[in-house]
Amino acid sequence: MHREAPNGKDFVREVEAQLGLQIDLIAGQEEARRIYLGVLSGLEFNHQPHIIIDIGGGSTELILGDGHDPRFLSSTKVGAVRLTNEFVTTDPISNREFDRMHAYVRGMLEWPLEDLKASIKPGETVQMVGTSGTIESLIRLDACETLGTAPTSLHGYVLTLPRLQVLTQRLRKLSLADRAKLPGMSERRAEIILAGGMVLQEVMEELGMTKITSCVRALREGIIVDWMLNHGLIEDRLRYQGSVRQRSALNLAQKYRVNLDNARQVAQFALSLFDQTRGQLHQWGLDKRELLWAAAILHNCGHYISHSAHHKHSYYLIRNGGLLGYTDAEIEIIANLARYHRKGAPKKKHESYQTLARAERQTIDQLSAILKVAVALDRRQINAIQSVRSTFNPATRTFQLSLIPSSPDDDCNLELWSLEYKKACLETEFSIKLLTKVQSH
Repeated sequence: MHREAPNGKDFVREVEAQLGLQIDLIAGQEEARRIYLGVLSGLEFNHQPHIIIDIGGGSTELILGDGHDPRFLSSTKVGAVRLTNEFVTTDPISNREFDRMHAYVRGMLEWPLEDLKASIKPGETVQMVGTSGTIESLIRLDACETLGTAPTSLHGYVLTLPRLQVLTQRLRKLSLADRAKLPGMSERRAEIILAGGMVLQEVMEELGMTKITSCVRALREGIIVDWMLNHGLIEDRLRYQGSVRQRSALNLAQKYRVNLDNARQVAQFALSLFDQTRGQLHQWGLDKRELLWAAAILHNCGHYISHSAHHKHSYYLIRNGGLLGYTDAEIEIIANLARYHRKGAPKKKHESYQTLARAERQTIDQLSAILKVAVALDRRQINAIQSVRSTFNPATRTFQLSLIPSSPDDDCNLELWSLEYKKACLETEFSIKLLTKVQSH
């Protein structure tokens, strides 16, 4: 809407004269391109096509991309503020005004959506991402109603189409005053949220999308990424996008002064144990392997606050550290894995654990048992153990762990003691007997 203001150029000149700031107005497609860059900086695409939607005040941006250059960019004048100002005069909105606004939205989006669909290759599976205030408000409202409270971060939260349809129908029946009373809803957002919900619902229905994932990065971050690209601080978008989750975990570890050499060694042991026991003791996939890696990297970050009860501090710092590329549920699992990297097993009386779903608790129970063993293997933090090899006997349920020391003269007694101290959880979770020995090269 600012691009179309009749006094827009006068305003820009006045700002430059009064403040010395030069403002560049950008076209709708350029705005969409920068939104795409912002989302790439916060989500892993893995070369898979994603539809991005950003519902602003004056326009809605639609983007299709897979981590490379965007395949499709559009900006359509169906923003939440614009629609509310042009179509809504009744409170609650009348059926006549609702239907008129809906018909207008459908007509305006028809061609952009057709062009977007034409850019999707036959047989491709496409995911959908939503950004910015209107979508975040809808997602926060859904989270408050389904979870009882808004998650610490909306990044990665999934809103389904059926839930959105329920919310839209509910919002159209409420007055402005009643909408403003909804959890996390400001008066200004309450005024325009129905129009925004209508746009999102129309797009999802027309594209056949059953769910949308929230990304907290958008235009603002895209402007920064674009500036960095133009100034040679990032070589290319793909390199910047390459491994959002890993970079984010490592950045958080550096922020809290984690000994990264030790953390990487623990992570190496954890992944080695995970890989060697997969199909024998557990059936977890690569997604859980990634979470175990992140927890291993960050398990000791609580030392930044205090050595005493540092595992509890690790939970808090990870939970509230702003990890990117992970859903809120994944961050909760990572934080809990770090919370239980010491001897004690997860307990239902712990608030951070008891509210989790059963599947998430099982993930934490088993992966934290593996992490405990990995931490024990680096007890002296001097890379005393070069590698580990395991053998499982299903008949006797015995799990033999052979330690290969870095130095042939090292008996690794402290690591053996630590393993004996921490092995109970692994034995209990997988119903095994753990045996350990130091093996010569």
